[in-house]
Amino acid sequence: MMNLLQSPYFALFVIVALGFMLGRIKIKGISLDVSAVIFIALLFGHYGIVIPNSLSDFGMVLFIYTIGMQAGPGFFDSFRSKGKEMLVLAAVIIGTAALTSIVTKYLFNLDAAQTTGLLTGALTSTPGLASARELTGDASAVAYGIAYPFGVIGVILFVKLLPRMLRIDVQQAEKELIGRKTEQYPEISHRVYRVTNPPVFNRSLAELKIRSVTGAVISRVKRGTNYFMPKADTILQEGDEIKAVGTATALDELTLFLGESLEGDMPLGEVLDLQTGLVTNKHIVNKSLAALNIHKNFNCTITRVRRSGIDITPTPDLQLKFGDKLTIVGSKPDLQELQKMLGNDTKRLSDTDFLPVALGIIVGTLFGKIVISFGEGFAFSFGLTGGILLVSLVLSSVGKTGPLVWHISASANQLLRQLGLLVFLAGVGSSAGATMVDTFAANGWKLFIAGALITLMPMLVAVFVARWGFRMNLLDLLGALTGGMTSTPGLAAADSMTDSTAPSVAYATIYPVAMVFLILAVQLISGLFAV
Repeated sequence: MMNLLQSPYFALFVIVALGFMLGRIKIKGISLDVSAVIFIALLFGHYGIVIPNSLSDFGMVLFIYTIGMQAGPGFFDSFRSKGKEMLVLAAVIIGTAALTSIVTKYLFNLDAAQTTGLLTGALTSTPGLASARELTGDASAVAYGIAYPFGVIGVILFVKLLPRMLRIDVQQAEKELIGRKTEQYPEISHRVYRVTNPPVFNRSLAELKIRSVTGAVISRVKRGTNYFMPKADTILQEGDEIKAVGTATALDELTLFLGESLEGDMPLGEVLDLQTGLVTNKHIVNKSLAALNIHKNFNCTITRVRRSGIDITPTPDLQLKFGDKLTIVGSKPDLQELQKMLGNDTKRLSDTDFLPVALGIIVGTLFGKIVISFGEGFAFSFGLTGGILLVSLVLSSVGKTGPLVWHISASANQLLRQLGLLVFLAGVGSSAGATMVDTFAANGWKLFIAGALITLMPMLVAVFVARWGFRMNLLDLLGALTGGMTSTPGLAAADSMTDSTAPSVAYATIYPVAMVFLILAVQLISGLFAV
Protein backbone atom coordinates (compact mmCIF):
# COMPACT_ATOMS: atom_id res chain seq x y z
CA MET A 1 0.00 0.00 0.00
CA MET A 2 2.81 2.42 0.88
CA ASN A 3 4.41 1.74 -2.51
CA LEU A 4 1.16 2.66 -4.20
CA LEU A 5 0.96 5.88 -2.19
CA GLN A 6 4.29 6.95 -3.66
CA SER A 7 2.42 7.40 -6.94
CA PRO A 8 1.16 11.02 -6.78
CA TYR A 9 -1.96 10.21 -8.79
CA PHE A 10 -2.96 7.30 -6.56
CA ALA A 11 -2.20 9.33 -3.42
CA LEU A 12 -4.18 12.27 -4.79
CA PHE A 13 -7.38 10.28 -5.17
CA VAL A 14 -6.92 8.50 -1.83
CA ILE A 15 -6.68 11.94 -0.17
CA VAL A 16 -9.77 13.13 -2.06
CA ALA A 17 -11.79 10.02 -1.16
CA LEU A 18 -10.87 10.14 2.52
CA GLY A 19 -11.49 13.91 2.55
CA PHE A 20 -15.00 13.44 1.20
CA MET A 21 -15.75 10.79 3.84
CA LEU A 22 -14.49 13.07 6.62
CA GLY A 23 -16.32 16.05 5.16
CA ARG A 24 -19.68 14.29 5.39
CA ILE A 25 -19.40 13.82 9.15
CA LYS A 26 -21.55 16.37 10.99
CA ILE A 27 -20.95 17.48 14.56
CA LYS A 28 -23.80 19.62 15.96
CA GLY A 29 -24.89 20.40 12.42
CA ILE A 30 -21.43 21.53 11.25
CA SER A 31 -19.44 19.65 8.63
CA LEU A 32 -16.22 20.49 6.77
CA ASP A 33 -17.59 19.38 3.36
CA VAL A 34 -14.96 19.52 0.64
CA SER A 35 -12.61 21.52 2.90
CA ALA A 36 -11.87 18.29 4.80
CA VAL A 37 -9.59 17.28 1.92
CA ILE A 38 -6.94 19.72 3.15
CA PHE A 39 -6.88 18.17 6.64
CA ILE A 40 -6.37 14.68 5.22
CA ALA A 41 -3.67 16.15 2.96
CA LEU A 42 -1.88 17.69 5.97
CA LEU A 43 -1.72 14.26 7.60
CA PHE A 44 -0.41 12.60 4.42
CA GLY A 45 2.17 15.37 3.99
CA HIS A 46 3.42 14.85 7.53
CA TYR A 47 4.21 11.21 6.64
CA GLY A 48 6.07 12.17 3.50
CA ILE A 49 3.34 11.71 0.90
CA VAL A 50 3.36 15.02 -0.97
CA ILE A 51 1.42 15.91 -4.13
CA PRO A 52 3.77 17.61 -6.65
CA ASN A 53 3.54 21.39 -6.93
CA SER A 54 2.84 21.07 -10.65
CA LEU A 55 -0.39 19.18 -9.91
CA SER A 56 -1.34 21.65 -7.18
CA ASP A 57 -0.77 24.60 -9.52
CA PHE A 58 -2.82 22.87 -12.22
CA GLY A 59 -5.71 22.54 -9.78
CA MET A 60 -5.40 26.16 -8.66
CA VAL A 61 -5.40 27.40 -12.27
CA LEU A 62 -8.57 25.46 -13.11
CA PHE A 63 -10.33 26.55 -9.91
CA ILE A 64 -9.47 30.25 -10.23
CA TYR A 65 -10.30 30.40 -13.96
CA THR A 66 -13.72 28.79 -13.51
CA ILE A 67 -14.45 31.03 -10.50
CA GLY A 68 -13.71 34.06 -12.69
CA MET A 69 -15.91 32.71 -15.50
CA GLN A 70 -18.74 32.13 -13.02
CA ALA A 71 -18.40 35.51 -11.30
CA GLY A 72 -17.66 37.60 -14.40
CA PRO A 73 -21.25 38.43 -15.49
CA GLY A 74 -22.03 39.86 -12.05
CA PHE A 75 -18.57 41.22 -11.22
CA PHE A 76 -18.79 44.66 -12.84
CA ASP A 77 -22.34 45.24 -11.58
CA SER A 78 -21.11 44.26 -8.10
CA PHE A 79 -18.11 46.58 -8.35
CA ARG A 80 -20.32 49.49 -9.40
CA SER A 81 -22.79 48.88 -6.57
CA LYS A 82 -20.45 47.60 -3.84
CA GLY A 83 -17.00 48.75 -5.00
CA LYS A 84 -16.65 51.38 -2.27
CA GLU A 85 -17.54 48.89 0.47
CA MET A 86 -15.11 46.31 -0.94
CA LEU A 87 -12.34 48.91 -1.21
CA VAL A 88 -12.83 49.86 2.44
CA LEU A 89 -12.93 46.21 3.55
CA ALA A 90 -9.74 45.41 1.62
CA ALA A 91 -8.02 48.34 3.33
CA VAL A 92 -9.37 47.24 6.74
CA ILE A 93 -8.23 43.62 6.32
CA ILE A 94 -4.76 44.37 4.95
CA GLY A 95 -4.26 47.35 7.26
CA THR A 96 -5.19 45.30 10.35
CA ALA A 97 -2.94 42.44 9.21
CA ALA A 98 -0.01 44.83 8.68
CA LEU A 99 -0.51 46.52 12.06
CA THR A 100 -0.79 43.13 13.80
CA SER A 101 2.44 41.97 12.14
CA ILE A 102 4.21 45.12 13.35
CA VAL A 103 2.92 44.52 16.90
CA THR A 104 4.14 40.90 16.82
CA LYS A 105 7.53 42.12 15.53
CA TYR A 106 8.06 44.06 18.76
CA LEU A 107 6.30 41.47 20.92
CA PHE A 108 8.49 38.56 19.74
CA ASN A 109 11.58 40.56 18.67
CA LEU A 110 11.35 39.62 14.97
CA ASP A 111 13.32 41.05 12.07
CA ALA A 112 11.92 42.49 8.82
CA ALA A 113 12.24 39.19 6.93
CA GLN A 114 10.33 37.24 9.57
CA THR A 115 7.68 39.97 9.85
CA THR A 116 6.95 40.15 6.11
CA GLY A 117 7.12 36.34 5.85
CA LEU A 118 4.54 35.95 8.61
CA LEU A 119 2.30 38.60 7.02
CA THR A 120 2.27 36.94 3.61
CA GLY A 121 2.02 33.42 5.07
CA ALA A 122 -0.90 34.35 7.33
CA LEU A 123 -2.69 35.65 4.24
CA THR A 124 -1.44 32.71 2.07
CA SER A 125 -0.25 35.12 -0.62
CA THR A 126 2.37 33.79 -3.03
CA PRO A 127 2.73 37.14 -4.87
CA GLY A 128 3.23 38.77 -1.46
CA LEU A 129 5.92 36.22 -0.56
CA ALA A 130 7.69 36.85 -3.87
CA SER A 131 7.84 40.56 -3.03
CA ALA A 132 9.01 39.83 0.54
CA ARG A 133 11.79 37.47 -0.59
CA GLU A 134 13.01 40.01 -3.13
CA LEU A 135 13.23 42.70 -0.45
CA THR A 136 14.31 40.77 2.66
CA GLY A 137 15.80 37.47 1.47
CA ASP A 138 15.04 33.77 2.01
CA ALA A 139 14.43 34.12 5.76
CA SER A 140 10.96 35.41 4.92
CA ALA A 141 10.14 32.06 3.28
CA VAL A 142 10.75 30.21 6.57
CA ALA A 143 8.33 32.48 8.46
CA TYR A 144 5.90 32.16 5.52
CA GLY A 145 6.03 28.35 5.88
CA ILE A 146 5.23 28.56 9.59
CA ALA A 147 2.30 30.96 9.20
CA TYR A 148 0.92 29.34 6.07
CA PRO A 149 -0.78 26.22 7.59
CA PHE A 150 -2.84 28.27 10.02
CA GLY A 151 -3.42 30.84 7.27
CA VAL A 152 -5.15 28.06 5.33
CA ILE A 153 -6.83 26.18 8.17
CA GLY A 154 -7.71 29.26 10.23
CA VAL A 155 -9.64 30.94 7.40
CA ILE A 156 -11.49 27.71 6.55
CA LEU A 157 -12.56 27.16 10.17
CA PHE A 158 -13.49 30.83 10.61
CA VAL A 159 -15.66 30.74 7.48
CA LYS A 160 -17.33 27.50 8.54
CA LEU A 161 -18.05 28.76 12.07
CA LEU A 162 -19.01 32.35 11.17
CA PRO A 163 -22.74 31.65 10.56
CA ARG A 164 -22.95 30.06 14.02
CA MET A 165 -20.97 32.90 15.59
CA LEU A 166 -23.31 35.51 14.07
CA ARG A 167 -26.39 33.30 14.57
CA ILE A 168 -27.36 33.68 10.92
CA ASP A 169 -28.92 30.92 8.84
CA VAL A 170 -27.22 30.51 5.43
CA GLN A 171 -30.53 29.75 3.72
CA GLN A 172 -32.05 32.91 5.18
CA ALA A 173 -29.08 34.89 3.83
CA GLU A 174 -29.75 33.36 0.41
CA LYS A 175 -33.39 34.49 0.59
CA GLU A 176 -32.29 38.03 1.47
CA LEU A 177 -30.06 38.15 -1.60
CA ILE A 178 -32.85 36.80 -3.81
CA GLY A 179 -35.10 39.55 -2.44
CA ARG A 180 -32.52 42.22 -3.31
CA LYS A 181 -32.05 40.74 -6.78
CA THR A 182 -35.83 40.82 -7.27
CA GLU A 183 -35.78 44.54 -6.44
CA GLN A 184 -33.01 45.05 -9.01
CA TYR A 185 -34.71 42.82 -11.61
CA PRO A 186 -38.45 42.97 -10.78
CA GLU A 187 -40.57 39.95 -11.67
CA ILE A 188 -42.07 40.11 -15.14
CA SER A 189 -45.76 39.21 -15.58
CA HIS A 190 -48.53 39.84 -18.12
CA ARG A 191 -51.89 41.62 -18.20
CA VAL A 192 -54.79 42.08 -20.64
CA TYR A 193 -56.29 45.50 -21.40
CA ARG A 194 -59.20 47.02 -23.29
CA VAL A 195 -58.54 50.31 -25.09
CA THR A 196 -61.02 52.76 -23.55
CA ASN A 197 -58.88 55.89 -23.16
CA PRO A 198 -59.93 58.39 -25.92
CA PRO A 199 -56.48 60.08 -26.29
CA VAL A 200 -55.02 56.83 -27.71
CA PHE A 201 -57.84 56.12 -30.16
CA ASN A 202 -56.72 56.00 -33.82
CA ARG A 203 -53.06 56.52 -32.98
CA SER A 204 -50.21 54.17 -33.95
CA LEU A 205 -47.97 52.33 -31.51
CA ALA A 206 -44.96 54.16 -32.97
CA GLU A 207 -46.63 57.47 -32.27
CA LEU A 208 -47.63 56.49 -28.73
CA LYS A 209 -44.14 55.08 -27.89
CA ILE A 210 -45.67 52.69 -25.36
CA ARG A 211 -42.51 50.63 -24.80
CA SER A 212 -40.23 53.59 -24.11
CA VAL A 213 -42.82 55.44 -21.99
CA THR A 214 -44.06 52.54 -19.83
CA GLY A 215 -41.41 49.81 -20.25
CA ALA A 216 -44.09 47.22 -21.16
CA VAL A 217 -44.01 45.05 -24.31
CA ILE A 218 -47.24 44.50 -26.27
CA SER A 219 -47.27 40.87 -27.41
CA ARG A 220 -50.60 40.59 -29.28
CA VAL A 221 -53.84 42.37 -30.13
CA LYS A 222 -57.42 41.11 -30.43
CA ARG A 223 -59.79 43.07 -32.64
CA GLY A 224 -63.22 41.55 -32.84
CA THR A 225 -62.55 37.84 -33.36
CA ASN A 226 -59.13 38.32 -34.97
CA TYR A 227 -55.77 37.97 -33.19
CA PHE A 228 -52.65 39.51 -34.68
CA MET A 229 -49.10 40.63 -33.91
CA PRO A 230 -48.77 44.37 -33.30
CA LYS A 231 -46.44 46.40 -35.54
CA ALA A 232 -45.08 49.91 -35.22
CA ASP A 233 -47.77 51.20 -37.59
CA THR A 234 -50.63 49.32 -35.85
CA ILE A 235 -53.46 51.81 -35.15
CA LEU A 236 -55.23 51.35 -31.82
CA GLN A 237 -59.01 51.44 -32.00
CA GLU A 238 -61.62 51.76 -29.29
CA GLY A 239 -62.45 48.35 -27.85
CA ASP A 240 -59.22 46.64 -28.93
CA GLU A 241 -57.96 44.08 -26.43
CA ILE A 242 -54.22 44.02 -25.85
CA LYS A 243 -51.91 41.64 -24.00
CA ALA A 244 -48.72 43.16 -22.58
CA VAL A 245 -45.73 41.84 -20.67
CA GLY A 246 -43.62 43.77 -18.14
CA THR A 247 -42.94 44.57 -14.51
CA ALA A 248 -45.82 45.40 -12.16
CA THR A 249 -44.91 49.10 -12.33
CA ALA A 250 -44.83 49.08 -16.14
CA LEU A 251 -48.19 47.29 -16.34
CA ASP A 252 -49.78 49.73 -13.87
CA GLU A 253 -48.59 52.65 -16.01
CA LEU A 254 -50.00 50.95 -19.11
CA THR A 255 -53.39 50.68 -17.38
CA LEU A 256 -53.46 54.48 -17.07
CA PHE A 257 -52.30 54.71 -20.67
CA LEU A 258 -54.89 52.40 -22.29
CA GLY A 259 -57.85 52.74 -19.97
CA GLU A 260 -59.03 49.39 -18.60
CA SER A 261 -57.42 46.26 -17.18
CA LEU A 262 -59.21 42.93 -17.72
CA GLU A 263 -59.25 39.69 -15.76
CA GLY A 264 -57.87 36.47 -17.23
CA ASP A 265 -55.53 35.75 -20.12
CA MET A 266 -55.73 36.22 -23.88
CA PRO A 267 -55.59 33.10 -26.09
CA LEU A 268 -53.08 32.96 -28.92
CA GLY A 269 -55.68 32.40 -31.58
CA GLU A 270 -55.27 30.11 -34.56
CA VAL A 271 -52.39 32.01 -36.17
CA LEU A 272 -50.05 32.88 -33.30
CA ASP A 273 -47.86 30.60 -31.20
CA LEU A 274 -45.68 31.01 -28.10
CA GLN A 275 -42.21 29.40 -28.02
CA THR A 276 -38.90 29.65 -26.21
CA GLY A 277 -35.57 29.85 -28.00
CA LEU A 278 -31.96 29.48 -26.83
CA VAL A 279 -29.19 31.79 -28.02
CA THR A 280 -26.50 29.35 -29.19
CA ASN A 281 -25.53 31.05 -32.46
CA LYS A 282 -22.22 32.72 -31.67
CA HIS A 283 -22.68 35.23 -34.51
CA ILE A 284 -25.48 37.06 -32.68
CA VAL A 285 -23.85 37.06 -29.21
CA ASN A 286 -23.34 40.65 -27.92
CA LYS A 287 -25.73 42.06 -30.56
CA SER A 288 -28.58 44.22 -29.29
CA LEU A 289 -32.24 43.48 -29.95
CA ALA A 290 -32.43 46.76 -31.85
CA ALA A 291 -29.60 45.67 -34.16
CA LEU A 292 -31.27 42.32 -34.83
CA ASN A 293 -34.64 44.04 -35.45
CA ILE A 294 -36.50 40.80 -34.80
CA HIS A 295 -39.95 42.35 -35.04
CA LYS A 296 -39.39 43.70 -38.53
CA ASN A 297 -37.27 40.83 -39.89
CA PHE A 298 -39.27 37.92 -38.47
CA ASN A 299 -42.63 39.48 -37.49
CA CYS A 300 -42.12 38.10 -33.96
CA THR A 301 -42.12 39.75 -30.55
CA ILE A 302 -39.74 38.87 -27.70
CA THR A 303 -41.68 39.21 -24.47
CA ARG A 304 -38.95 38.30 -21.99
CA VAL A 305 -35.31 37.22 -21.71
CA ARG A 306 -34.17 34.77 -19.05
CA ARG A 307 -30.49 35.00 -18.08
CA SER A 308 -28.80 33.24 -15.14
CA GLY A 309 -32.18 32.51 -13.55
CA ILE A 310 -33.42 36.11 -13.88
CA ASP A 311 -36.19 37.41 -16.18
CA ILE A 312 -35.15 40.61 -17.96
CA THR A 313 -37.39 43.01 -19.88
CA PRO A 314 -36.32 42.92 -23.57
CA THR A 315 -35.36 46.56 -24.17
CA PRO A 316 -33.95 47.56 -27.60
CA ASP A 317 -30.43 48.11 -26.17
CA LEU A 318 -30.30 44.71 -24.42
CA GLN A 319 -27.37 42.67 -25.75
CA LEU A 320 -27.89 38.92 -26.13
CA LYS A 321 -25.53 36.54 -24.35
CA PHE A 322 -24.75 32.91 -25.11
CA GLY A 323 -27.32 30.74 -23.33
CA ASP A 324 -30.05 33.41 -23.04
CA LYS A 325 -33.54 31.90 -23.13
CA LEU A 326 -36.06 34.02 -25.07
CA THR A 327 -39.85 33.86 -24.88
CA ILE A 328 -41.22 34.68 -28.33
CA VAL A 329 -44.67 35.21 -29.86
CA GLY A 330 -45.30 34.88 -33.59
CA SER A 331 -46.70 32.66 -36.33
CA LYS A 332 -45.25 29.14 -36.49
CA PRO A 333 -43.45 29.67 -39.85
CA ASP A 334 -41.91 32.94 -38.59
CA LEU A 335 -40.89 31.32 -35.29
CA GLN A 336 -39.13 28.50 -37.14
CA GLU A 337 -37.04 31.01 -39.08
CA LEU A 338 -36.21 32.95 -35.92
CA GLN A 339 -35.19 29.77 -34.08
CA LYS A 340 -32.69 29.04 -36.87
CA MET A 341 -31.11 32.46 -36.35
CA LEU A 342 -30.98 32.05 -32.55
CA GLY A 343 -29.40 28.60 -32.84
CA ASN A 344 -31.69 26.93 -30.27
CA ASP A 345 -29.24 24.03 -29.95
CA THR A 346 -29.42 22.53 -26.45
CA LYS A 347 -26.54 20.16 -27.22
CA ARG A 348 -24.28 23.05 -28.15
CA LEU A 349 -25.23 24.82 -24.95
CA SER A 350 -24.05 21.85 -22.87
CA ASP A 351 -20.90 21.15 -24.91
CA THR A 352 -17.60 22.68 -23.84
CA ASP A 353 -15.08 24.02 -26.33
CA PHE A 354 -11.69 23.71 -24.62
CA LEU A 355 -9.91 26.05 -27.04
CA PRO A 356 -11.28 29.22 -25.33
CA VAL A 357 -10.52 27.68 -21.91
CA ALA A 358 -6.91 26.98 -22.88
CA LEU A 359 -6.44 30.39 -24.52
CA GLY A 360 -7.97 32.16 -21.52
CA ILE A 361 -5.60 30.44 -19.09
CA ILE A 362 -2.61 31.19 -21.36
CA VAL A 363 -3.52 34.89 -21.53
CA GLY A 364 -4.12 35.00 -17.76
CA THR A 365 -0.76 33.36 -17.03
CA LEU A 366 1.08 35.81 -19.30
CA PHE A 367 -0.79 38.77 -17.82
CA GLY A 368 0.18 37.66 -14.32
CA LYS A 369 3.87 37.75 -15.30
CA ILE A 370 3.78 41.42 -16.33
CA VAL A 371 5.83 43.46 -13.84
CA ILE A 372 4.83 47.08 -13.32
CA SER A 373 7.68 49.21 -11.99
CA PHE A 374 7.14 52.41 -10.00
CA GLY A 375 10.70 53.58 -9.76
CA GLU A 376 13.53 52.13 -7.71
CA GLY A 377 12.64 49.66 -5.01
CA PHE A 378 8.98 49.08 -5.95
CA ALA A 379 7.61 46.72 -8.57
CA PHE A 380 4.26 44.98 -8.78
CA SER A 381 2.78 42.02 -10.65
CA PHE A 382 -0.53 40.20 -10.23
CA GLY A 383 1.10 36.76 -10.23
CA LEU A 384 -0.45 33.53 -11.49
CA THR A 385 -3.61 33.67 -9.39
CA GLY A 386 -4.36 37.36 -9.90
CA GLY A 387 -3.57 37.31 -13.62
CA ILE A 388 -5.85 34.36 -14.37
CA LEU A 389 -8.65 35.71 -12.15
CA LEU A 390 -8.66 39.16 -13.77
CA VAL A 391 -8.49 37.80 -17.32
CA SER A 392 -11.29 35.27 -16.70
CA LEU A 393 -13.49 38.01 -15.21
CA VAL A 394 -13.03 40.19 -18.28
CA LEU A 395 -13.50 37.33 -20.77
CA SER A 396 -16.64 36.12 -19.01
CA SER A 397 -18.09 39.62 -19.04
CA VAL A 398 -17.18 40.18 -22.71
CA GLY A 399 -18.67 36.80 -23.66
CA LYS A 400 -17.39 36.70 -27.24
CA THR A 401 -14.31 37.88 -29.13
CA GLY A 402 -14.50 37.39 -32.88
CA PRO A 403 -15.33 33.70 -33.48
CA LEU A 404 -14.44 32.68 -29.89
CA VAL A 405 -17.23 32.32 -27.34
CA TRP A 406 -15.71 32.32 -23.84
CA HIS A 407 -18.85 30.90 -22.24
CA ILE A 408 -18.55 27.66 -20.23
CA SER A 409 -21.79 25.78 -19.59
CA ALA A 410 -22.89 25.62 -15.95
CA SER A 411 -22.37 21.85 -15.72
CA ALA A 412 -18.88 22.00 -17.29
CA ASN A 413 -17.92 24.94 -15.06
CA GLN A 414 -19.04 23.04 -11.96
CA LEU A 415 -17.07 19.92 -12.93
CA LEU A 416 -13.85 21.79 -13.78
CA ARG A 417 -14.14 23.96 -10.65
CA GLN A 418 -14.64 20.95 -8.37
CA LEU A 419 -11.79 19.03 -9.99
CA GLY A 420 -9.41 21.99 -9.74
CA LEU A 421 -10.42 22.66 -6.16
CA LEU A 422 -9.82 19.08 -4.99
CA VAL A 423 -6.41 18.84 -6.66
CA PHE A 424 -5.42 22.25 -5.30
CA LEU A 425 -6.47 21.47 -1.71
CA ALA A 426 -4.67 18.12 -1.78
CA GLY A 427 -1.47 19.76 -3.06
CA VAL A 428 -1.53 22.73 -0.68
CA GLY A 429 -2.33 20.56 2.35
CA SER A 430 0.32 17.90 1.67
CA SER A 431 3.02 20.55 1.07
CA ALA A 432 2.17 22.35 4.32
CA GLY A 433 1.98 19.09 6.25
CA ALA A 434 5.46 18.06 5.13
CA THR A 435 7.15 20.96 6.94
CA MET A 436 4.69 21.93 9.66
CA VAL A 437 6.13 19.85 12.53
CA ASP A 438 9.78 20.54 11.60
CA THR A 439 9.27 24.28 11.41
CA PHE A 440 7.59 24.26 14.83
CA ALA A 441 10.47 22.29 16.31
CA ALA A 442 13.14 24.51 14.75
CA ASN A 443 11.60 27.90 15.38
CA GLY A 444 9.38 27.35 18.36
CA TRP A 445 5.76 28.33 18.77
CA LYS A 446 6.21 32.09 18.86
CA LEU A 447 6.19 32.47 15.08
CA PHE A 448 3.14 30.23 14.81
CA ILE A 449 1.30 32.28 17.46
CA ALA A 450 2.27 35.50 15.66
CA GLY A 451 1.02 34.08 12.35
CA ALA A 452 -2.25 32.96 13.94
CA LEU A 453 -2.83 36.46 15.34
CA ILE A 454 -2.15 38.01 11.92
CA THR A 455 -4.72 35.61 10.39
CA LEU A 456 -7.45 36.07 13.00
CA MET A 457 -7.34 39.78 13.83
CA PRO A 458 -8.14 41.09 10.30
CA MET A 459 -11.13 38.74 9.98
CA LEU A 460 -12.57 39.77 13.36
CA VAL A 461 -12.23 43.49 12.57
CA ALA A 462 -13.61 42.99 9.04
CA VAL A 463 -16.68 41.15 10.35
CA PHE A 464 -17.40 44.02 12.74
CA VAL A 465 -17.04 46.65 9.99
CA ALA A 466 -19.02 44.67 7.40
CA ARG A 467 -21.91 43.60 9.62
CA TRP A 468 -22.34 46.65 11.84
CA GLY A 469 -20.94 49.27 9.50
CA PHE A 470 -22.21 48.18 6.07
CA ARG A 471 -24.98 45.74 7.12
CA MET A 472 -23.47 43.30 4.61
CA ASN A 473 -25.26 40.07 3.78
CA LEU A 474 -23.59 36.94 5.19
CA LEU A 475 -22.79 35.46 1.76
CA ASP A 476 -21.25 38.70 0.51
CA LEU A 477 -19.28 38.83 3.77
CA LEU A 478 -17.93 35.30 3.33
CA GLY A 479 -16.69 36.15 -0.16
CA ALA A 480 -15.26 39.49 0.94
CA LEU A 481 -13.43 37.88 3.88
CA THR A 482 -11.82 35.16 1.77
CA GLY A 483 -10.98 37.61 -1.02
CA GLY A 484 -9.55 40.16 1.40
CA MET A 485 -7.48 37.41 3.01
CA THR A 486 -6.45 36.28 -0.52
CA SER A 487 -7.51 32.77 0.56
CA THR A 488 -8.55 30.44 -2.25
CA PRO A 489 -9.11 27.51 0.17
CA GLY A 490 -11.30 29.86 2.24
CA LEU A 491 -13.39 30.62 -0.86
CA ALA A 492 -13.71 26.87 -1.43
CA ALA A 493 -15.13 26.50 2.07
CA ALA A 494 -17.60 29.36 1.50
CA ASP A 495 -18.54 28.03 -1.95
CA SER A 496 -19.43 24.63 -0.46
CA MET A 497 -21.90 26.21 1.98
CA THR A 498 -24.29 27.69 -0.59
CA ASP A 499 -25.54 27.37 -4.16
CA SER A 500 -25.43 31.17 -4.52
CA THR A 501 -22.69 32.81 -6.60
CA ALA A 502 -22.55 35.75 -4.13
CA PRO A 503 -19.36 34.60 -2.30
CA SER A 504 -17.52 34.08 -5.61
CA VAL A 505 -18.58 37.49 -6.94
CA ALA A 506 -17.55 39.25 -3.71
CA TYR A 507 -14.24 37.33 -3.64
CA ALA A 508 -13.48 38.31 -7.24
CA THR A 509 -14.40 41.94 -6.50
CA ILE A 510 -12.13 42.39 -3.48
CA TYR A 511 -9.25 40.02 -4.26
CA PRO A 512 -7.28 42.16 -6.78
CA VAL A 513 -7.52 45.23 -4.53
CA ALA A 514 -6.43 43.27 -1.46
CA MET A 515 -3.46 41.81 -3.33
CA VAL A 516 -2.24 45.26 -4.37
CA PHE A 517 -2.65 46.56 -0.78
CA LEU A 518 -0.75 43.55 0.60
CA ILE A 519 2.25 44.05 -1.68
CA LEU A 520 2.27 47.74 -0.73
CA ALA A 521 2.23 46.73 2.96
CA VAL A 522 5.19 44.36 2.41
CA GLN A 523 7.10 47.16 0.69
CA LEU A 524 6.31 49.55 3.55
CA ILE A 525 7.28 47.15 6.38
CA SER A 526 10.48 46.04 4.68
CA GLY A 527 11.42 49.69 4.12
CA LEU A 528 10.67 50.73 7.70
CA PHE A 529 12.42 47.84 9.46
CA ALA A 530 15.24 46.91 7.08
CA VAL A 531 18.53 46.52 8.91
